[in-house]
Amino acid sequence: MFIEDFEELERRAPETVRLEFINGKVVVKPMPDGNHSEIVAWLQRVCMQHLPDLWLHAERGLKTESCRKGRARADGVLVPRGGLKGHGEWSDTGTALMAVEVTSWDADAAQRDRLDKPDGYAAAGIPVYVLIDRDDCTVTVFTHPEDGRYRQQVNAPFGAPVEIPDPVNITLDTDPLKEFAD
Repeated sequence: MFIEDFEELERRAPETVRLEFINGKVVVKPMPDGNHSEIVAWLQRVCMQHLPDLWLHAERGLKTESCRKGRARADGVLVPRGGLKGHGEWSDTGTALMAVEVTSWDADAAQRDRLDKPDGYAAAGIPVYVLIDRDDCTVTVFTHPEDGRYRQQVNAPFGAPVEIPDPVNITLDTDPLKEFAD
């Protein structure tokens, strides 16, 4: 499928259906449940407190993968204030400092968050990818994108402090995530 065909299909999809184009396949992204939304809101508050010149936008469409041939709808993308100005439905990742995904209870979507999306975000040059995995109650921080892969990753259980390095440079107190693990 050509990317233009996917974008047309996505535009015509009902509002209750969110489509992504990952590794050349059209996939349906599940609608977030309440705990998923609360986790994204929690991270937005943390970022707002520590990074007032940046904003974590929820549910943002990004051009990913090599040559920007993929389309992922990130649960969160951190950009400088005004970093999405003039962007359409699918943003180039040049201003993105961090992408965030929170696993859902849909096994296929969770696998995409763990395996496919890190590679797509790395290939697009996003410096940091944070995966909040509700299945195993961990936070994984992927950094140093090179040749379509993140070369470093650090994994910590909910409750442990998690360092998110430059260009974000904050420490997350992940204890509140325990409340949303169910």
